[in-house]
Amino acid sequence: MSEPLQRIASFTVDHTKLRPGLYLSRVDGDIVTFDLRFKRPNTGDLLTNSELHSAEHLIATLLRNSPEKDAVIYFGPMGCQTGFYFLFDSRRLSNMEAIELLKRVFAAAGTFTGEMPGKSVEECGNYVNLDVETGRTICQWYADLIADWDVEKLRYE
Repeated sequence: MSEPLQRIASFTVDHTKLRPGLYLSRVDGDIVTFDLRFKRPNTGDLLTNSELHSAEHLIATLLRNSPEKDAVIYFGPMGCQTGFYFLFDSRRLSNMEAIELLKRVFAAAGTFTGEMPGKSVEECGNYVNLDVETGRTICQWYADLIADWDVEKLRYE
């Protein structure tokens, strides 16, 4: 590449000031990306691998089993381990509907009972660090955090 590389949008978020929450990251045509940030405010601690992975299995499963599943494009962890990306089709789901969906699935994950979805050698390449109680705990924490979230709060500070 002969031209200088452009700084990507996610690198413009000041991670020293990052607060846990739900934020609008990008709009690419009909595809909307929300950043679900989990970095702990007092300690700055990131999620552990088990917390990140366990929450991801619960939330991805609940999203893809929701009535809005056809609007869900992707849910998965950020490489920097500060949270997750949620991509959805804005033709099928408004920003407020997406927020309500996330509130609902995180609350459901916080009280999830049963076996951890995808916890087997056949279903997951790193199934050994999955723990349903760990996933429930982190999902309930996040459900409480976003309980009063609305479209006005989607902006990064």
